[in-house]
Amino acid sequence: MQYLRRTQPPDGWSPILDVGCGDALFFDSLSEFGEVEGVETSREIVDAANPHFHKIYIGPFESFRPEKQYPLVLLLDVLEHIPEPLQALRRCRALLKTGGTLLVTVPAFKLLWTNHDLINHHITRYRKATLFPLLLQAGFVIEDSAYWFHWTFPVRLIERFIETLFRLKPAYPTIPGPSINRALSLLCSIEHSALGLLRIPFGTTLFVKCSK
Repeated sequence: MQYLRRTQPPDGWSPILDVGCGDALFFDSLSEFGEVEGVETSREIVDAANPHFHKIYIGPFESFRPEKQYPLVLLLDVLEHIPEPLQALRRCRALLKTGGTLLVTVPAFKLLWTNHDLINHHITRYRKATLFPLLLQAGFVIEDSAYWFHWTFPVRLIERFIETLFRLKPAYPTIPGPSINRALSLLCSIEHSALGLLRIPFGTTLFVKCSK
């Protein structure tokens, strides 16, 4: 959210479209910037009791045809699930206003492929060298990019080594407790503040900002 505050245009971000929004996980935070809408293909993960339910279009992304365009479209940890990523990116561009912004996050580096990717139905993991050509082909201008979560990179490498060595099968991990989640969140925040400007060329997530 700090990035959105820092880069917000004079006329604001509203309305915002969150593609692959799940159960409106980020809607409360994003509402700081104005009206938020979402698209989600999986009905079973959207709770009808969610107060944001009426703002979510449930169905295929290609069938989402609003009568407006958006200054900001979010594609956060979504593209790695899509068999035809170029088609999805072109659809995102069509939904953007001229000069609008697309923010993308994807899991980075196939080298880090683990059972976590299998459990989450990932098709691939990206690098700048594989994602940038898709964005350019879809007609976007790439304005900013960075790898995030550098400290988890060696952790994932070790995880992959262990899974390969012992031929471990995919299994759902236990959910960390609130205190552990807070500690990990703090660690990620410190890392981002301390190393964000260094543009370290590796991490477990790739972030890209594009414009139309």
